[in-house]
Amino acid sequence: FGMALGKVLVKFQDVVTMAMMWLRRRASQGFVVFSFLFLLLWLATFLYGSFYYSYMPKATFSTPVHYYYRTDCESPTSFLCSYPVANVSLMKNRNSVLTFGQAYQITLQLEMPDSPTNQELGMFMIKTTCFSQDGGQVASSSRSGMLRYQSELLRALGTMLFLPAFLSSVAEEKQMVEVELFSEYTDDPYSPSTTAVVEILSKKIQIYSAQLQIHAHFTGLRYLLFYFPVTSTLVGVSSNFIFLSILFLLSYTRLLLGVDQNPQPVRSRSQPPSALVLTTS
Repeated sequence: FGMALGKVLVKFQDVVTMAMMWLRRRASQGFVVFSFLFLLLWLATFLYGSFYYSYMPKATFSTPVHYYYRTDCESPTSFLCSYPVANVSLMKNRNSVLTFGQAYQITLQLEMPDSPTNQELGMFMIKTTCFSQDGGQVASSSRSGMLRYQSELLRALGTMLFLPAFLSSVAEEKQMVEVELFSEYTDDPYSPSTTAVVEILSKKIQIYSAQLQIHAHFTGLRYLLFYFPVTSTLVGVSSNFIFLSILFLLSYTRLLLGVDQNPQPVRSRSQPPSALVLTTS
């Protein structure tokens, strides 16, 4: 009975040892497969991210517009001696904010006081000219703008309604006027725009501040990448992952089959074999 029990224990020990070796081998194989899949997923994500940031331009760009004008005139009727002019740079970190082949909407936002002077001003013209780095004119436009009309009764009611906010400086009597300078501006790749000169053709206009807004109009693939980022990311990363997996499987299969990459050169048939010279005595 003791010998039989010993044989059973030895056999059980062998089974446990074989099971542990099998589990260890499977764990090692699973770790290798998981590491390889993680590496492929990381490469697929990196490739998609590199493509996205190199292909997609910046969607919006905003910069303040600072106007300057002459005030050394002798006429007592006008404080401004020249039209307000602003020189706006279209460069950021030594790179152009405009991408070649991409259409942009360029607008000017004016923060204007709702004063009697601006109300009497009516319509005013805004002239915009884009220049290249060598000083050449690339594009030009002229657009009009004006304050929103409000009747005296409506203005009085609004003032009475917001009187506490006006007295506590929470709100101000002002309007935001947005003027579209270019509806679909496309930069010239041979002469890119680096500077925009914005001029208001009025000497009586009153402005708190101004802001130049540039919005990209995406179409085609850029439209899908920008407005459907999650779906585009899933499709892009999955496509890269499948491509990398197929490429690795083909390479691994070629390695297993032992295909010789450097075959031995075949001897030309035109070369005559070496002949044996037999001598007879």
